[in-house]
Amino acid sequence: MRIMLSTLSDRLERAAGILKWAVIFQTACLAAAFRGKRHIISTWPERPAALPPRIAMFMHFDRHGRVSAQAIAYLKELAGFGYAIVFVTNSGKLSESGAAALREICSVIFVRRNIGYDFGAWRDALEALALPAEHTEELVILNDSMYGPLRPLAPTLAKLNYAEADIWGLTESWQHRYHLQSFFLGFGARALRSPAFAQFWHTVRPAPFKSFIVREYEVGLTQKMLKAGLICRAIWRYEELVNQVAAQDVLDTLTRTERSKPARTDPILLTRKLQINRIRGAAARQVALNPTADLWRQLLCGGFPFIKRELLRKNPSRVEDIGDWVTVVRGELGLDPEPILGELRAGLKNRAP
Repeated sequence: MRIMLSTLSDRLERAAGILKWAVIFQTACLAAAFRGKRHIISTWPERPAALPPRIAMFMHFDRHGRVSAQAIAYLKELAGFGYAIVFVTNSGKLSESGAAALREICSVIFVRRNIGYDFGAWRDALEALALPAEHTEELVILNDSMYGPLRPLAPTLAKLNYAEADIWGLTESWQHRYHLQSFFLGFGARALRSPAFAQFWHTVRPAPFKSFIVREYEVGLTQKMLKAGLICRAIWRYEELVNQVAAQDVLDTLTRTERSKPARTDPILLTRKLQINRIRGAAARQVALNPTADLWRQLLCGGFPFIKRELLRKNPSRVEDIGDWVTVVRGELGLDPEPILGELRAGLKNRAP
């Protein structure tokens, strides 16, 4: 009887999820149809020159139109590697200081309405600049959902080998369906020339729901490129990150630490163990985790240069051990957390870093 009830409950839950998604999907499509496709307010310069073969397109949002020092440093580093910077803000405006700083770095700056999230912004910019052009060899799309970079980008950018894969992400996720996470995606020449690439961006609409954007565009992009025969690869592989948690030295360290009574009751150490159990439990049950949230520690220790903004500001998935991030960044890795702490001081509410 219990098994029958459990099965019935699972089926009802799945049916409710499908119904909910169907409603969201139809509402998003209807809203997008009435919003129109294009929402650019201004362009600098008014008539952009033709861009060079390698382009980095950065999506930004700040309700006051400010551009953080971290974002400027990020863009400067990308420009130093030969990327022409296209900056797209969904803020509807830019502060005078932000605009002035950006003009020193960027080839093009678009200001648009806050409609369609990052995919809406990238789509508008691609169309406005008629990209990819015949001579475009590489396009990297990025957004400001990460704090950082905390360490130099050179080792990361050096791994974008388009002879090995057509599309590169920094991380991959199995949530919903397999996909490269869209805060950083690099497209090589073969991907840019693929009809599937143009067709995907033609279908992007300014939908109002983040869940719709994630499923249809973030997940959908990787899935459509895979179906077109393109090779998609992540620099930090999901299974390798999970396997780091299973490494015997990690468990041994915790075991040795727990032998003393104070350590067994220390909340910080307890959260580390809880998070390890969470990750290993998910692996045992084949439950997909979000690597930029649950595997933040493994990413940082593996050379990843960012921390997810939402994780530090809201921690919506309730990652157990994120309160340890400053210790990891400063104490274990010898990196400087101060730029992130500076932003948190200005904007964090009802939480401590």
